[in-house]
This record gives sequence, C-alpha cells and structure tokens, in this order.
Amino acid sequence: MRLFENLTATQEPAWPELRRLVAEAPVTVEVLPPDAAASRRTLEQLQVTTRSFLGAVVVETGGLVIDHGWLRVYGSPSTGIRLPGLASVNDFPAEPTADWSPAHGIVVGHDVLGGTYVLNGSEPAAAGRPGTPGEMIYLAPDTLQWERLEAGHAAWLTWVLDGGLAEFTEGLRWEGWDTETRGLNGDRGLHVFPPLWTREAHEDLAATSRAVVPMAELLGVTRSAAAQIDDADLGPLGAF
Repeated sequence: MRLFENLTATQEPAWPELRRLVAEAPVTVEVLPPDAAASRRTLEQLQVTTRSFLGAVVVETGGLVIDHGWLRVYGSPSTGIRLPGLASVNDFPAEPTADWSPAHGIVVGHDVLGGTYVLNGSEPAAAGRPGTPGEMIYLAPDTLQWERLEAGHAAWLTWVLDGGLAEFTEGLRWEGWDTETRGLNGDRGLHVFPPLWTREAHEDLAATSRAVVPMAELLGVTRSAAAQIDDADLGPLGAF
C-alpha cells in the first residue's frame, strides 16, 4: 500500500481547483475542517492521490455541506463534528488494510431525504449496481431505484457545485425546504409521509409531513420498502 506521503506528493493537486469551484458556487457551501489523523487513514485506505477530487476532499476537508444542507459530501472530520466521515460511513477498517475493499463501491454523499450517492467499485454488476467502474450512481428516494449519473466523481462534484441540484431535485423540494434542511447534522435526515415513492406524495408534495429522524432509520426504511415493493436488495447505503 502506498503511504500518505506518496499519495499527496503530486505536482497537480486537485484542491486549488476544488477550492475555486467552492468559492464561485451559486449555492451555499460550508467546508468543514479536516482531522489530520483521519485524513491520513482514509486516504491510505482509498489508495487515491490528492490529484483526484476524492483525495482532495478527504485530505483538505471534514466534508462539504451544500445547498442549505440538502447534500452532505463526506470528508475526514474530527469526532463530534457536524458530519460523519467517509471512513465511518463506509465502515472502513480501523487501520488501512491492503486486502480490504468496499465491494459495493464508496458512498460519497447523502441528501437530506436519504438519496445516496455512490462511486462504483471495480465490479458494479456483481454488486447489483448499474453503471461502469468509477461511475457515480444515485439511489433515488422517490423511486427506490439506482440511477446512473454518467459521470465520474470529479465531474459529479463540479456539477453539484455549479448548481446542478436545482434541476436534479425537481419534484423533491417543497416551498420552504431550505428552512428545514439548514442546520441539520449529517447523521439526521427528513422522513416524508406519505413516503416519496407513493402516488400521494408525487401528486402533492407540499401536503406531506416531514420529521427529523436518524439517517440510519431513514436508510433502513428505504431498504425495507425496496425489498417489500420490488423484492430488491439495495445493498449497503452507508453506516451511521
């Protein structure tokens, strides 16, 4: 395994470009401070360099809170900070381990409704996921289906920071949504009732009720509903 010093020894680090995108973003972006020890462990387990956006996020940030808290992108925070870390969400070993890899890909972010953003691993089909290796996919909370995003991690994050969520979330946001999402901790989400995958919610989202619940509970409801409705096993959606 390559050590942290090797993985960060690049002449073209991605952080300056990512920092520029954050500064110029048309949406709100909160950059949380990183923890040095967590950054080292996470990068060494990922075995990516800081030339990548993924490497830059886990080394330079404790995570990104985007668009009034709608989207959380995981980095390497200190214990007790607002977001969990990429390592904990993906249940990384306590110390970097050469023979371990996330078979279902890497969960890189969640939205407040439990929508799950995953970077595909080397064999997505074997893991029951669509798309190609290294492609971003999304579990939509209103369909309980995986969707291909037809982009890698860097292109996806660039699109998010350029305001791409506004169109992407059409039909999932209600008037005043930002007042409900702003300030939520990353281990909490919004449970919608009637559920987003029902006809009632599709016809009148504004009439639904919403409650703050643990993300673990929200993702558990999603997995259970997919199993009952479509007899589908969505696989791991992130540990909380």
